[in-house]
Amino acid sequence: MRKENLIPMNKFKFIVTAVLFAALIVSGCNNGNSKTEQPKAKTDSVTVFTLKKESFDKNMTFPGELIPYERAEIFAKVAGYINTLKVDIGDVVQQGQVLITLDAPEIVANFAQANADVQTAKAKYLGSLDAYNRILNADKVPGTVATGEKEKLKTQMQSDSSAMEAAKSKLSAYAQLKDYLTIRAPFSGVITQRNVDPGTLVGAANTKPMLVLENNAKLRLRLPVPEAYIAATPENAKVSFSVDAYPGVRFDAVLSRKAGAINLVNRTESWEFIYNNNDKKLKSGMFANCQVSFQRSMPSYVVPSSAIVTTQEKRFVIRLNNGKTEWVDVRNGFLLNDTIEVFGNLTEGDTIVFRGNDEIKPGKNVNPRMKK
Repeated sequence: MRKENLIPMNKFKFIVTAVLFAALIVSGCNNGNSKTEQPKAKTDSVTVFTLKKESFDKNMTFPGELIPYERAEIFAKVAGYINTLKVDIGDVVQQGQVLITLDAPEIVANFAQANADVQTAKAKYLGSLDAYNRILNADKVPGTVATGEKEKLKTQMQSDSSAMEAAKSKLSAYAQLKDYLTIRAPFSGVITQRNVDPGTLVGAANTKPMLVLENNAKLRLRLPVPEAYIAATPENAKVSFSVDAYPGVRFDAVLSRKAGAINLVNRTESWEFIYNNNDKKLKSGMFANCQVSFQRSMPSYVVPSSAIVTTQEKRFVIRLNNGKTEWVDVRNGFLLNDTIEVFGNLTEGDTIVFRGNDEIKPGKNVNPRMKK
């Protein structure tokens, strides 16, 4: 009986031991698998290049406009009728030449009256001056002239002198108004507009000029230069341009001045070039197709176009600093084929990502590969 009871007990212990051993084996296998299946952190590889400065020239094409060297819209200073009109459009005039004479009888009458008033005031002053000089001579004998009488004549003489000077000033003013009736050319040039005829009533209230005079012996060529290019200088301070009226013909103009300020509407600076139009070939108002060769006064940073990342908020390049990425804000300069001039907090020798994108976040570890 005892042997029969011992045999099942031994089998039970053996089964329990086998189960525990199998459980340990399975647990060990699972632990080993968990260790081998843990993902390793991957480091992305990026192509980079070394930033350096370059000197270069850049040819740019801009639209320009030719305007006269001098231009005057001629209005009438005083109201009157046009008596004579001595010029017409296309006439070449010289400085000081009479262009128009006006008829204003009231101004002529006022001048004549003012002239007569001067003569009257002068005669009265001379009379009181003579009387004062006589009493001064008589006063040389003591007791001959009363002190009050002498002072009275002196005051009268001074009053008449002031009246005469006032009359002269009035005459000068009317003389100036009378002079406005003769209109002369302020400079030499050509009449380009005429808006009146003899007998036309003109005056300060007119909105249209009687004549327009332009000096086209020289022409001003004005170019709107974008902000990115204003630090550069044109090669030999010249610009080459063409106009539609003379296809295939190139003209040269010399840089004269710069505006010195940026137009806040279109972010450009006006540059002005002077063209000597001695042969009168070109006309004011023409549009010009201008080609400018820019030169930088010193080298600047140039990067491939692919290195610049542009988002809605910013424009930047990605620089590597101790193996980690950082975004550096930049501003664009010249566009040179597949490269762009940039300005920003950069240093020569910086390592820049060749193909940047906003998915490469700041502070990311990357594996750089130098571009060949």
